[in-house]
Amino acid sequence: MIITDNMVLIKVLMSLIHTIRTFKKRIKDHKYSNADYPHRNKIDITIVVDMLLTGFDSKYLNTLYVDKNLKYHGLIQAFSRTNRVLNDTKPYGNILDFRHQQSSVNAAITLFSGEDSKEKAREIWLVDPAPMVIEKYKEAVAQLADFMSKNNLVCEPEEVYNLRGDAAKIAFVKNFKEVQRLKTQLDQYTDLNNEQRDVIETILPDDTLRSFRSSYIETAKQFKKIQKEEGNKAPVDIQQLDFEFVLFASTLIDYDYIMSLIAENMQKAPTKQKMTKMQVISLLTSSSNLMEEQEDLTDYINGLDWNSGQDEQALRNGYEIFKIEKNNKELLAIANKHNLPATTLKGFIDEVMNRMIFDGERLTDLLEPLELSWKERRTKSFH
Repeated sequence: MIITDNMVLIKVLMSLIHTIRTFKKRIKDHKYSNADYPHRNKIDITIVVDMLLTGFDSKYLNTLYVDKNLKYHGLIQAFSRTNRVLNDTKPYGNILDFRHQQSSVNAAITLFSGEDSKEKAREIWLVDPAPMVIEKYKEAVAQLADFMSKNNLVCEPEEVYNLRGDAAKIAFVKNFKEVQRLKTQLDQYTDLNNEQRDVIETILPDDTLRSFRSSYIETAKQFKKIQKEEGNKAPVDIQQLDFEFVLFASTLIDYDYIMSLIAENMQKAPTKQKMTKMQVISLLTSSSNLMEEQEDLTDYINGLDWNSGQDEQALRNGYEIFKIEKNNKELLAIANKHNLPATTLKGFIDEVMNRMIFDGERLTDLLEPLELSWKERRTKSFH
């Protein structure tokens, strides 16, 4: 068999394509938690020489380290690699430039923004300097305090639950959302000095901010429920609320982190624990990452003996058992309420969940032993 240069080239290209596909897959696999997919199969850093810098796009990359002189189109394309919003955990990207290319950045932004003024172009493309954002953050916190004062309440997280009426609660959502938006922006700055960090902490201490976040999320969940249940019939101001949960998410606070945090503190003597049970719950409720499981996780944590010293795997297993038992209790309560055999109802629900198809005829069969009229059966079906 004669091997030609073209055959060698095709083989090399096929190998390259396979490598790129594998590479992209390993980056995309970051969407899975380490518990569901081993971290060793993922990729944390990518070193780019040229082509991928302007042609590759991944929402899972957050920071671009630049050690290459860039200009105009190539600079804009490269810097844009970090600005793909992923989900609730990535509102911004970071760029660390080791070549000090500020003049090239300004020139590229001015050229491609279509604005005549260099300053106007910078406003569109670049965030404000940290000191300016700190001042805006200070003003936003002051406005929140003023709002609480006008409602005869002190500016404390627990006082949010004493706000009366939807209008006041909606105003809180809007006020605190601006506070959190600016705090999220400040969290992106990697060059804050100790003095600036102290100022930010003084404006609104982390513990207080975290508790306000919990109050916000709880209030938002109430309005979210109204939006879902009432739809177009809900008051217009509630319909128009945008909670921007992207501002209240964290790449840090996920299921894996919470479980490891519980295990770490339960295995230590009380005097050496970094976080109490209530502090862990506060951390959990201050993030929108686990909103769907927040109630179950909170109940589970509350039921734990904080000094029992369980390892992480035992905690995970315990949580799965806890959820099964809780679901079974809820199922039994529904069965008793509607005079249905619990095992029959469970079988019906399992079948629906497995097939992901609601079977109306099976529901009719389920209710048949109750000998209901068509009107009573219809009422049972919708409750």
